[in-house]
Amino acid sequence: MSSQLPITAVVPDIRRHLTASNAVILQAPPGAGKSTFLPLQLLDEPWLDGQKILLLEPRRLAARAVAHRLAELYGERVGETIGYRVRFETKVSRRTRLEVVTEGILTRMMQNDNALEGVGLVIFDEFHERSLDADLGLLLCRQIQEVLREEMRILVMSATLNFADLDAVLPDAPTVTSEGRQHPVALIYVPSTPGQRTAAHTASVVRQALREQDGDILVFLPGAGDIRRTAEYLDAADIGAEVHPLFGNLAFRDQDRALRPHPQGLRKVVLATAIAETSLTIEGITTVIDSGLARVPHFDPRSGLTRLETVEVTQDSAAQRAGRAGRLGPGVCYRLWEERRHQYLASNRKPEILTADLAPLVLELAAWGIQEADELPWPSPPPKKTFGMAGDLLESLGALENGKLTRRGKALLKLPTHPRFAHLLLQAEELGLLPLAADVVALLEERDPLRNHSSNDLSLRIDALRAHRRGDRGPGDPRALARVEKVSQVWRKKFKVPPLKNYPEAGQVGHLVALAYPDRVARRVQAGGRYRLANRRRALVPTEDPLSDAEWLAVAHMDAGQEEGRIYLAAPVDPRDFTEEWTEKDTLRWDGKLEKLVAQRETRWRGLLVQSKPVKDIPPAQRVEALCAAVARSPELLPWDRAVSQWQARVMSLRQWRPEEDWPDVTTAKLATTVAEWLAPYLEGVRKKDDFDRLDLKSILNGLLPWPKPQELAQLAPERWQAPSGSQIRVEYFEDGRPPVLAVRLQEMFGCHDTPRVNGGRTTVMVHLLSPARRPVQVTQDLRNFWESTYAEVRKELRGRYSKHYWPEDPFTAEAIQGVRPKGKKK
Repeated sequence: MSSQLPITAVVPDIRRHLTASNAVILQAPPGAGKSTFLPLQLLDEPWLDGQKILLLEPRRLAARAVAHRLAELYGERVGETIGYRVRFETKVSRRTRLEVVTEGILTRMMQNDNALEGVGLVIFDEFHERSLDADLGLLLCRQIQEVLREEMRILVMSATLNFADLDAVLPDAPTVTSEGRQHPVALIYVPSTPGQRTAAHTASVVRQALREQDGDILVFLPGAGDIRRTAEYLDAADIGAEVHPLFGNLAFRDQDRALRPHPQGLRKVVLATAIAETSLTIEGITTVIDSGLARVPHFDPRSGLTRLETVEVTQDSAAQRAGRAGRLGPGVCYRLWEERRHQYLASNRKPEILTADLAPLVLELAAWGIQEADELPWPSPPPKKTFGMAGDLLESLGALENGKLTRRGKALLKLPTHPRFAHLLLQAEELGLLPLAADVVALLEERDPLRNHSSNDLSLRIDALRAHRRGDRGPGDPRALARVEKVSQVWRKKFKVPPLKNYPEAGQVGHLVALAYPDRVARRVQAGGRYRLANRRRALVPTEDPLSDAEWLAVAHMDAGQEEGRIYLAAPVDPRDFTEEWTEKDTLRWDGKLEKLVAQRETRWRGLLVQSKPVKDIPPAQRVEALCAAVARSPELLPWDRAVSQWQARVMSLRQWRPEEDWPDVTTAKLATTVAEWLAPYLEGVRKKDDFDRLDLKSILNGLLPWPKPQELAQLAPERWQAPSGSQIRVEYFEDGRPPVLAVRLQEMFGCHDTPRVNGGRTTVMVHLLSPARRPVQVTQDLRNFWESTYAEVRKELRGRYSKHYWPEDPFTAEAIQGVRPKGKKK
């Protein structure tokens, strides 16, 4: 059978290139035999010289399955010539020469042995998936070649690959292409109806495919929850076929049953996540049903949170899924979306480095002696902001100091988990809380066993796990609890501690969570379960959840939301357990509600207020500084009355009219940015809002004008203009330099032949002529023309409405008046 595999045709080329070069790229589609046949053909190459081959797989499930298949082909049991290493599980021996490992295991091996002594070839399988660990592993292997071991070989294998991504890492690597063995696959598009849920629609199409097709069926669903719901629909329908789930956390026995044909020949329906796209060989599959969805982790640098998102598959992923139906012969793929939508799917999946939490990566790099991302020729460079945030987190955990690895950082690296959880475990060891910590970490790493429970309190999960451990039937998913217990056992074994016996004391669970998530300590800020986190985000616990009564929480799982996130898993925490982290600072701030300056001695924990006490003696300089800051934030504290606003408008008008002169920008926005420069000397006696109101702000601002500008201001932009009647009429100016407005009763302008001017005669005033009732009757910038052409008509109308008033025929020679008629004149 192996001789019929497509990869057989290119094995000689691969051998030849690996003999002449230390890096080769192989492009081969799924089913070609690159994972389960090729590595065996390279075991006896002369350049290998008895050294090991490491075969990297992106997932634990694939690593175990590939190792078992290779061992079966080699005629041995796993753990002899062929073995594997995955997280928490190792099956190798002194005889092992081909190790199948997950990508993170390779990084750990290189950190323990920077030269990878005894390894002659590292094979990166399924590199097109572009996992974070694969990118990092390839770069570090390349450095080993360049610095220490030029003779070590690298083989990058991929079903589909953008080779431009590898140019920077493997610029001279020869490429070998295998045509593969792919039978035609017919595509049938079966979109859901409006409102139909994924599980219900998928189960319906499974029943359809069982009627229309022969052979076994592989179904791609986004996550374990969708798999479970779809299985429930199928079990209720009695479909006459055996249903097998297939996802990463499944027990190995159940995984093996899903991968192999049914022993009695019954038809089989495998409900799988994206792990079944590549690497795994599932025997008997002739039909694929693709939901078109996948669950992928996405790190949000805005919130510092990683969340699983259900997204549409990419075109290359959809092609690989469909290809699983064409391994044995012509097959069929049912796609659960509209055909016309397919062309709008993204062409390729994003490299994980662009969307992942980079804290583990930055820690690994620091251990390798690399502090800056640009020190390596990345296939896809990590985002700078995310890289920086990861460094900040590691600094807060004590793993890095000024970008360099600390003793604590080295200790974190020895534990196969996220740096947050490693820090939790090491701190728990010092606190004597390791049995509880093992349970907490296991619960945070695995699927929530009380996902649909009424409360999001992590402490309840601890209680459910203890009940499961005793064999009691309690709340929660037994399968999920069994998985959590298995992981907890691994941590307990590693630290050599017994299971948790007694229920933890109040606050202990939250204490441990706070160690892992120092940025997610939260204090309730108002009723209704609303909290503010140490990272300044806001989040909600539903009011019906008893957890919402807690004053302080340590948050493990939440989403960011837009304005407000939602907390899904947390535990009450007592800030008094962290008094060594408390900081004390005297603060001085303007209280907008009290409208006065408030001085307090604040005690904070991770930026959140624990308590405050009033402070009476405030140094004058600090008080003035705080007042200036308050005005800068809220300029409306100052008495910006009409006189002040007109002073600003006069200065700004001259700034517009006379750009060649040095008139300052005195807009409120500009003044707010320099408030400490001009206002501070006048704030000695200010304590409250009333004190601000008593400031002579116009005089203060006038002091900003250097001599002789105040005098020029009075001459060029006078506040008032004397009318022929003798009245001092206010002139209204505008900051944008529009013509100023003079609103004056028409009778007070008799005898004025020409329109008033300001700005040294350069700017004509806009005159608003008013009736005796001070209503506008004419607006003009040409007073002479008004007298000559329009006044007679206006006079006629005004005489009728205001008959007792004085309306002369000749406005040029008439006496301007302030009252109804000139003195001594009768009607």
